Amino acid sequence: MGKGKPSGINAGRKLKKHRRAERWNDERYNKGHLGTWLKAKPFAGASHAKGIVLEEIGIEAKQRNSAIRKCVGVQLIKNGKKIAAFVPRDGCLNFIEENDEVLVARVRA
Repeated sequence: MGKGKPSGINAGRKLKKHRRAERWNDERYNKGHLGTWLKAKPFAGASHAKGIVLEEIGIEAKQRNSAIRKCVGVQLIKNGKKIAAFVPRDGCLNFIEENDEVLVARVRA
């Protein structure tokens, strides 16, 4: 009496409720369902985001490449996070000034 799982005709609801509560003790389930991976990324799952240009930055490339990548520091409007955005093409940095509103696209390398 009182041992093990509940049994009987009406025990299904209690078993389901208990399983749902105990699922959060599983580390893999918890990591996948909390949604913290969205909070950590600046775009939060979106493909584009609007932001305001803070400064112009020159980011040096990795070894065996002496280039300086033309980038701008952008603060996103939706969450206030600061990111470095690459400016494509030759001479396009001349058209971007501080406090300009820009649309940043997420690129996966």
